[in-house]
Formats: sequence, C-alpha cells, structure tokens
Amino acid sequence: MSLEYNTQREDVIQKEYGRNVQKLVEYIKTVEDKEKRNQYAQTLTDLMRQINPNLLRENAEYDQKVWDDLYIMSRFDLDVESPFPMPEKESIGKKPQRMAYKTNEIKFRHYGRNLEMMVKLAVEMEDEESRENAIIHIGRLMKSFFSNWNKDNIEDEVIAQHIHRMSKGQLVVNIEKIKEEGLFNTSVRERRPSSGPSNQNRKKNYTKRRRA
Repeated sequence: MSLEYNTQREDVIQKEYGRNVQKLVEYIKTVEDKEKRNQYAQTLTDLMRQINPNLLRENAEYDQKVWDDLYIMSRFDLDVESPFPMPEKESIGKKPQRMAYKTNEIKFRHYGRNLEMMVKLAVEMEDEESRENAIIHIGRLMKSFFSNWNKDNIEDEVIAQHIHRMSKGQLVVNIEKIKEEGLFNTSVRERRPSSGPSNQNRKKNYTKRRRA
C-alpha cells in the first residue's frame, strides 16, 4: 500500500473548506445529468456553510460568497444553475481600489470631526434659544472630551474661544452667563424649553382652587 502525502497532491484552492470539499467539487463536474449537478451543487453549498460558520447567516452577501467559492474551487468550470452569476476570473485576487480619505484637517483633534459638524449645525440654527442650548451642549461635550485627553481641567473661557474659532466667529458665547450658572459643567442638567406653567405655579393655582 503506497502512501500519498499532501506535498504530492494538488494545492487546496479554498483552504477553509478542506481537500474533501474540493474533491466533491471535482466529482460534481463529472456528473453528466445537469439536474443532478444542480442538486449536488446546492447540497454542497449547504455543507460549505456548515464547515464555515461565518456563512450561516441569512444574508444575500453570504449566499453569494458560498457560490463564488464553489466556482473558484471548480476553476470556473462548473455548469450549474446558480442564484448568482459566476464571478469573473480576472476579479479574483485583484486588489481593491484605494479609498479616498478626507483631506480637510480637524482644527482640534481631541474634539473630533463630529463635534465640528455639530458646531456647523448650531451656526445654521435661526432660533436664538435653540442656538444657545446647542452651544451649551457643545461646550459640555468639549469639556468632557478635553478631560479624556488631559488630566487638567479646561477653563470655560478656553472652551468659548474654541467654539468661536471652530464656528469662524459666527457663534458668540456669553461667557459671564456660562460661568455664573455653570452651564458647561456636566453635572448641571441641560436646559429645556418650558412647555407650560412651572410646578410651583401649578401648586399655587391648585391651593387657590381648594380655598375657593
């Protein structure tokens, strides 16, 4: 009995499925009845899903990958009815195009790009109260972001200057009001526009009605 070593065999095309699956693909290619080939190919794709658990999800992208892998193992020589077209041989192993990165630099990296976008949205607000609330919210975020980067606390005046620079001078911060009410402190609740009489006024009205 002669032994057969892997070094003497053909290379496994898709190593994640193993040599036995590749042999099954070669066998399906030899089946003359096309209906049987279709059945065997469908069964084999189900087996390939079991072997590779990452492909068990119900998703069109994963479905296509299984069939693409089947065609690749067949060396693009498999005549079966597939829910997806056979991939182009030239596209296999082709390097993807380099993604274009944004070239505009962030003025303050420790705040991030999303906060700059929030500043732009605040500039576009026409309602003064909404804009002021947005400035307060942005200032609190900036204070928390800065503390993540530095051990020292940042002064409210510095945050106000940064907001002014990031908005290109379009957002003016009332620093005296900010400091007096501690509006940039994360422990202070954000102001919300009132939608009716306060609780204290409601209590007074309720007491008057009872006395009447």
